[in-house]
Amino acid sequence: MKRHEFLKELHKVSGNRNYLEIGVNDGRSLRLSRVPTIAVDPAFKVVTEFRCDVHLVRATSDDFFARDRPLIHLKGGRHPLRNLRRGRGPLAYWRRTVLDLSFIDGMHLFEYALRDFMNIERHSDWTSVIVFDDMLPRNVDEAARDRHTGAWTGDVYKLAEILGRYRPDLVTVLVDTQPTGQLVVFGADPRSTVLRERYDEIVAEYEVPDPQKVPETILDRAGAVAPEALLGAGFWRPLARARTLRIGRSRGWEALRTAVEGVGHGRTRLQA
Repeated sequence: MKRHEFLKELHKVSGNRNYLEIGVNDGRSLRLSRVPTIAVDPAFKVVTEFRCDVHLVRATSDDFFARDRPLIHLKGGRHPLRNLRRGRGPLAYWRRTVLDLSFIDGMHLFEYALRDFMNIERHSDWTSVIVFDDMLPRNVDEAARDRHTGAWTGDVYKLAEILGRYRPDLVTVLVDTQPTGQLVVFGADPRSTVLRERYDEIVAEYEVPDPQKVPETILDRAGAVAPEALLGAGFWRPLARARTLRIGRSRGWEALRTAVEGVGHGRTRLQA
């Protein structure tokens, strides 16, 4: 399954009520959205039509998240019925805006992608779904920090190891999409400060000159699940329901965690 096919299906099964995209380029992934959307890219060159209420932001993601109210487009106004007509919750203006589905496909260097994740997590919750693109480079040249190939993933593949090491409270799933894989993250916790506190330490360790020492497990796609297996898992409906009912982390996360982890072992739970 190609990456855009996977994203299209993810929009369906995740039940997301809003969408954030970092790295728009020509808009091929952005056009899949049908919900209120924010898309950020300092040099987008959109060549396709959209069928959603979208705010296109011409800025770097760092500058975007430094704004006073970066997600104001998703919040809506004070009029409940008008909010409903615009695809927002009737009381969205008075509630914290939570990102349901986010796609990180910006600068292909791990420290940029890491900052994007940290910023997105501040506006997410345990029911949020965060996707990294280009997580399975096909060769060492494609994974170089200094681009010298046509197709380029950079070294964002390092995020799988970094999150596993520093944030074991999250669940990450490598997905075997074409051409260069994706990483889906569950269990975001906006209260976590671990990555911010240890950011400099992480960059000092993982920023190394080319050629990158890409693990064989990444090049061989060992442990990456079939996209159909993740999309067909039984936890998506309960996840969307928990989001709608605003169920707290303490009541819902452990069951979801078990179900998501089961996808990688050929079993799924939390069906409803």
